[in-house]
Amino acid sequence: MSEEIIKNLGPLAKLAGIWEGDKGVDTAPAAERTQAQQTMYRERMTFVPIGPVDNHEQILYGLRYSTTAWPIGDENPFHEELGYWLWCPKGSQVMRCFMVPRGSTLIAGGKVGQHATSFHLTAKVGEPTFGILSNPYLHEEFQTIRFDLDLRIENGTILTYQEDTQLKIKGMTEIFHHTDRNTLTKISSA
Repeated sequence: MSEEIIKNLGPLAKLAGIWEGDKGVDTAPAAERTQAQQTMYRERMTFVPIGPVDNHEQILYGLRYSTTAWPIGDENPFHEELGYWLWCPKGSQVMRCFMVPRGSTLIAGGKVGQHATSFHLTAKVGEPTFGILSNPYLHEEFQTIRFDLDLRIENGTILTYQEDTQLKIKGMTEIFHHTDRNTLTKISSA
């Protein structure tokens, strides 16, 4: 990766490459919806530099990314994502735009410093920016109302994250916190 690309990626520069981890814990609604079930998982994330993206006065730099997660001991993935991580130097914003094949998409964002190694991103349903969209079934049965991500990169080689996807599940009065957390190690640079 050239020095110019590294400079332009701001706090995302350390993400570029391939990461793997097998310490994942997913807490999601069980089949009967009223209970939670935990799945231990392994995960692979790939981040490929892109940019610049020209939005007239706004210039973005970023990473095309994909994530796949498999339950420990199983070769069939239970989660996949495709999307982009974007850095807006002028606004000091990091954005994560992604879609999952369940029929939902979101843009989460937050203010982040140029050299930050940890950051918090959020998205809320109904917001015109940093929002969440779902297909009609998910909207009625498992509506995502909020998404929060806390991510930390240590020594450029260890990535830890915690996600909280808050769900309004049909028939339940309490909000369900679908959580994921993992620790990954960089196995290759971009």
